[in-house]
Amino acid sequence: MESHTIIEPFRIHTVQAIDLPTAEQREAALIRSGYNLFGLHADEVIIDLLTDSGTGAMSADQWAGMMRGDESYAGSRSFFKFESAVKGITGFEHVIPTHQGRAAEKILFSVAVSEGDVVPNNTHFDTTRANVEYQGAEARDLVIAEGHDPSAILPFKGNMDVAALRATINDVGVDRIPMVMITITNNSGGGQPVSMANVRAVREVCDEFGLPLIFDACRFAENAWFIKLREDGYADKTPKEIAQEMFSYGDGATMSAKKDGLANIGGFLALNNNEWAVNARNLLILTEGFPTYGGLAGYDLEAIAVGLEEVLDENYLRYRIRSTEYLADKVNEAGVPIVLPAGGHAVYIDAASLLPHIPSHQYPAQSLAIELYRTGGVRGVEIGTVMFGKVNPNGPDAPAAMELVRLAIPRRMYTQSHIDYTAEVVIDVAHRATSLHGYRITEQAPWLRHFTCRFEPINA
Repeated sequence: MESHTIIEPFRIHTVQAIDLPTAEQREAALIRSGYNLFGLHADEVIIDLLTDSGTGAMSADQWAGMMRGDESYAGSRSFFKFESAVKGITGFEHVIPTHQGRAAEKILFSVAVSEGDVVPNNTHFDTTRANVEYQGAEARDLVIAEGHDPSAILPFKGNMDVAALRATINDVGVDRIPMVMITITNNSGGGQPVSMANVRAVREVCDEFGLPLIFDACRFAENAWFIKLREDGYADKTPKEIAQEMFSYGDGATMSAKKDGLANIGGFLALNNNEWAVNARNLLILTEGFPTYGGLAGYDLEAIAVGLEEVLDENYLRYRIRSTEYLADKVNEAGVPIVLPAGGHAVYIDAASLLPHIPSHQYPAQSLAIELYRTGGVRGVEIGTVMFGKVNPNGPDAPAAMELVRLAIPRRMYTQSHIDYTAEVVIDVAHRATSLHGYRITEQAPWLRHFTCRFEPINA
């Protein structure tokens, strides 16, 4: 009889010690870092759920591949292996390696987006939005209405609102829209997937108006698994077949291979547009490196090539999605408000519901993230008004659509006991929610302020 427990589909081969800072040490670390969890030292964190980007464990086959890395400056064998792996999944003609996903975004938007343009997306993530806005363009989010309701249960809550997309095109004009984007899965919207039907519908609108469709494909394999589980007609298809169909509706993709590439660094820009590709490669040489390494070592290219194969393994994806659901189930059963259903890579706590006494301009999600670290050394990340609010020089920040704390689970790294501990910390803090207070920003950068800004407590 098959077990109901989803076990890790791997054995632990090498271990790395976890530091266990005391409560006093954690408090001192918060003060030193200006209450910004990005400013913590890794040895001050017990369970690090800040991000799933580049923080996972690589497999024996990936490490073996790294030993075969060809470090030739031009024409590296490792590049062609990498290129073949990307083309085998995406089908896109031009594959341009970059050191990570935001570099791919920067290059794409530099060659394709102009001041005054509008780039629609289901929901832009932080670096995507910043790179669009850096070009003087507008990053417009068009997720379906249910995507803004953490408690709404919907199988594909990351879908783009197709009617809103059409209205945007008619309102703005085709000439001001250089591309349409879809983020899979929808990270800022709670890690929610996008259905194949929605991708097709967006493609039809793009075809109608002659617009290219670009994927932010960081978590494409997780999105493919959700389609297999939840969408009619895909239960008997492999994740790779589903991913291939998904990409067939697009004209290109940006990707951080630090997510579903299962690597510690790397990314790529893949395109069908010849003119964009030529200009992108020229900019790549200026900023990242020659087109057959693009800021990566040969051994990184090897690791990504293997990772892109391993990430589509059904046993891995079953474990990956279930392990996230496990944490979501434990905290939800204890009454902690979270984004439902569980996302693919993370659990998102609804800080606005948990801390209604803290207004958005006092950053309730940041307050919650700080308290999770203070209580148990668990580092998450604020996805709310600090990250996505609009600075208002004459008053409080314009609030973000949701106030979330993301607990992003690194791939193949933590065991069930680590997740149980995390759940206990979350539940403990939730039981004391009324005692938490807000924060104000004392220093901030003009771009991506959440990485480096400093806070001070209000009425502590």
